[in-house]
Amino acid sequence: MSLWKLIGRAARLRCPRCGRGKLFAGALRMHPNCPACGLRYEREPGYFLGSIYFNYGVTALLVTAAYVAGFALTDLSPRVLLWSLAVFCVVFPLWFFRYARAIWMVWDHFVDPPPAEARDTEQRDR
Repeated sequence: MSLWKLIGRAARLRCPRCGRGKLFAGALRMHPNCPACGLRYEREPGYFLGSIYFNYGVTALLVTAAYVAGFALTDLSPRVLLWSLAVFCVVFPLWFFRYARAIWMVWDHFVDPPPAEARDTEQRDR
């Protein structure tokens, strides 16, 4: 499957395998399996630990770019700039949490797709 198709599914917070099932049942609670195809979302205990790296990396990249741009292009005092970015550092990762998990699943499915026998087992377990 193409990486762009998987990224589109992550952007819509959909199952990386079928693209139909929703990943989240609530604001922060994930479905254990895809409602449409039965894919088990958490492959192993601690599986979503990798999504923290995506969340942290994107947050750090945005804050660094915003600080450099804000310092170079605006007349804001460094104190105002730092406090506004500190608030961003708290709010953005909470909002991006769902997308970080979706991106992690897409990356994992692109690099290491589930074996065929795991797909068959998931279908039978539904």
